[in-house]
This record gives sequence, C-alpha cells and structure tokens, in this order.
Amino acid sequence: MPNPYIPMLTKVKSVVSENEVNDIKTFELEFVNEEEYKTFKYVPGQFAEISIIGKGECPIGIASSPTEEGTIKFTIKKMGTVTSSFHNCDIGDTIGVRGPLGNGWPMEELKGKNIVVIGGGFAFSTLRSLILYVLDDKHRKDYGNITVVYGNRDSSEVLYRDVLEEWEKRDDIEVVLTIDREEEGWTRKVGFVAAIVKGVAPSPDNAVAIICGPPIMIRTAVDELVKIGWKDEQILNSLEMRMKCGIGKCGRCNIGEKFVCIDGPVFSLAELKKMPNEF
Repeated sequence: MPNPYIPMLTKVKSVVSENEVNDIKTFELEFVNEEEYKTFKYVPGQFAEISIIGKGECPIGIASSPTEEGTIKFTIKKMGTVTSSFHNCDIGDTIGVRGPLGNGWPMEELKGKNIVVIGGGFAFSTLRSLILYVLDDKHRKDYGNITVVYGNRDSSEVLYRDVLEEWEKRDDIEVVLTIDREEEGWTRKVGFVAAIVKGVAPSPDNAVAIICGPPIMIRTAVDELVKIGWKDEQILNSLEMRMKCGIGKCGRCNIGEKFVCIDGPVFSLAELKKMPNEF
C-alpha cells in the first residue's frame, strides 16, 4: 500500500445477509483500480480499515481467502454508526479500504501440521479465510488433519451456512457446530465452545490451535487445551477486537510495549503470557 493513510476505492459487488435477524452481512468488494487490487496481497488473519466517506472507518478482519481471486470480502455486524452505514450500502456504492494490516495466521509455519480451528460468533470471519485457504486444491496437501469447532448462542447466528455444509460433506475436515442451549430442530452439538473442545479433546501431537472469538470464549477454550497437554507455543489467538487505527499511530491498541495492530493481531499464548494481562 503506497500511502497507509489514503484508502483505496472499491465498489460493492454483492451483499449477503448472514443471519436471520439481518444484523450481520458479508460485503464483497471489487477494486476500482485493478493495479491497487494487485498490490493488496494478504494472508488469512489480517484485517483492513474500511470506510464510507462522511461516516468514518472501522477495522474489520478479511473474511475472504487469498484463493478467492478478484474481490475481497468483509463480514460486518451492525453495532454502531459506522457499521450501520455499511449495512445501508447498496450494490455499486463506494467503500474505502486501507490495508492489508497487521500480521496473520502463520501459514508457512502451519505446513505439515494438524490444525484445530476454534471460533465463536461473527469473529469466525478470519477463520473462514484460513479454512478456505487450507482446503484449496493448491494448498491442501501442505497441511494435516483439520478440525473445526464453531459455536454460537443460537442457530440463527450461524454464519456461512452454505460453506459450512460443503465442509461437512468433505472427508478431509471435521466440522463440529454447537449452540449454547437446546433448540428445536438443531441436530448438532449443544454447549459452550470450551465444553465442546473438552469433549472433542484434539490431540496436541504435531498440531496447532487457531482461536478467534469473544474474550471469554478464548480464555475458556485455551484452558481446556492446556489441560489436555497443549503447549503455549501451539496455541495461536487473534486479538482483533483491539484494532483501532491499524498503523500504530493512535496508541489505543497497545498492550504494554506491543501494538496489536502492528505486532498482532495474531499472538501465540507464549507471547501473550509475556504481556500485561490487559486483554
């Protein structure tokens, strides 16, 4: 990105409502300048600052995979003024994009390892990116077994239903879906994510855990992994909820000496234990 302060212009190509209450939508964006798209090289786990002129900007994890060529995707929950403005966008509207920013999941280091993905709520977006990348025909042979544990409060909040169904049909990935409470018609697991992780008991042998979700979910899931023998270096977390300006200038994302938007948002548990407990 030539200038980190100036957003690149994109147009909304498609909008998909991801849940029944219609407060989470995935926006597919197409770059106005093809050359700028070519410079937008990212890895799963990174984020970008996306903006609407006159409304503001916010940091959002990149939901698309680099293997989905031609466009980029962001899944946005309607929470405030800026995110509500995105939800009011129509096809063809202009969106500014600054990025890609931060680090991402260490795809090279993950090669040859089994991958356990643990996610909750709408934070599953950057996990979608990682899973699609690993499952792509060009990359699948580079990685071992894939286990996905994905939880939500109820079935109406489950994202990416079509792609989840595709993954469930495959024999090279195990998908475990759960909701917090019993619900009529729900045939998958019931219980908090940490309890499901305990039941699945993924082996730490030659494996890495990738975790993204609400802070309490991260903490409890990590606790269960540690109890069954996972080492701190094997557990990777995303602190994307700390993102602010994206380039380390506002100082609002720092934890001790670390700036999450520059040094993160992906940190191993070993790295986090060396930082102040402010997350």
